[in-house]
Amino acid sequence: MNDANNEDKARNREIAQNEAERQTTGDIRVSSWAIAVAVIIGLAAVGWVLLHNR
Repeated sequence: MNDANNEDKARNREIAQNEAERQTTGDIRVSSWAIAVAVIIGLAAVGWVLLHNR
């Protein structure tokens, strides 16, 4: 019984580690998209200001 319990705990730890890695990858992907969108909006705003201040 104890061996089965230890195997379950080891399996659960491995699953948790894999899930944490997957979550980190997803967070980085979302952050990259957020930065790209912010840069595009910033460039559009700067372009708009330059066009309307001449």
